[in-house]
Amino acid sequence: MRVLLIGANGYLGRFVADRLLADPAVQLTALGRGDDADVRFDLASGSPGALTRFLDAVHPGVVINCAGATRGGARDLTRHNTVAVATVCEALRRSGCGARLVQIGCGAEYGPSQPGSSTAEDAVPRPGGPYGVSKLAATELVLGSGLDAVVLRVFSPAGPGTPAGSPLGRLAEAMRRAMQSGDGELKLGGLGAQRDFVDVRDVARAVHAASLSAAQGAINIGSGRAVRLRDAAAILARVAGYGGSLQELDGTPGTHLRATIGHPRTDSDHAAPVAYPYPDGCGNWQQADVRTARDRLGWRPRINLEESLADIWMEAACRI
Repeated sequence: MRVLLIGANGYLGRFVADRLLADPAVQLTALGRGDDADVRFDLASGSPGALTRFLDAVHPGVVINCAGATRGGARDLTRHNTVAVATVCEALRRSGCGARLVQIGCGAEYGPSQPGSSTAEDAVPRPGGPYGVSKLAATELVLGSGLDAVVLRVFSPAGPGTPAGSPLGRLAEAMRRAMQSGDGELKLGGLGAQRDFVDVRDVARAVHAASLSAAQGAINIGSGRAVRLRDAAAILARVAGYGGSLQELDGTPGTHLRATIGHPRTDSDHAAPVAYPYPDGCGNWQQADVRTARDRLGWRPRINLEESLADIWMEAACRI
């Protein structure tokens, strides 16, 4: 099976590539902006015609799009998450390869949900920020393209390679700094949000399964269980062997904190105001209903959050 992987050097793409390379039945070609891609191509600025010519030459049976942006202003997010996907869809429509498209979407497309609820694929999407809007627009383009296509809505990925700028990455960095300085008290803000964390290696398994399946439409990929960020912090402290205390700051007026999870550090980090923990526009609660993935892909998550956090910590600890 010839597979064209777009975004193989990204956070999710690296693990998808590893998973596909381990399958002897897969012949993998990587397309991206980096020098180490098999083919260099920028989806945000390249033309559908140029991509079509490449598709006709390689003739893949499956195209997997892991490319995209999680940060930036609305214009950049639209270019990399929406315009780029429009280019892929148009190129596939023009091409004679007849490839199946596996698009990586995200849980932020749904927006805020009721605490205690599980979000299924038939929920009405109400993204609460430009990132979710740009990804939802991409999903609508894919599902309305008439192609043989599936969108995997990945909730909150975790595990090795977690970006330092992500909420769990910032949590690990704050703990590393506390341990490095011998600080017996770690003050953190913004730990009330609850998210559905799913290991990146499980995500890669889901992408592999979707490539081989005939499933179409949108399919949630998550653990099916929301975890409060303060509980994730406690697990991380245990796996890191941090013996100090974790003090959560509640964000009342005048309160300051040493680390705010989910937001960039500033030059005056020790006096940064408590800020909202997750800039994904999904409020305080998100939990996926993953029954569709089980029924249509034969997929279930295998790696628990403690193992994901242990891998995140191992990478952070290497910076001590």
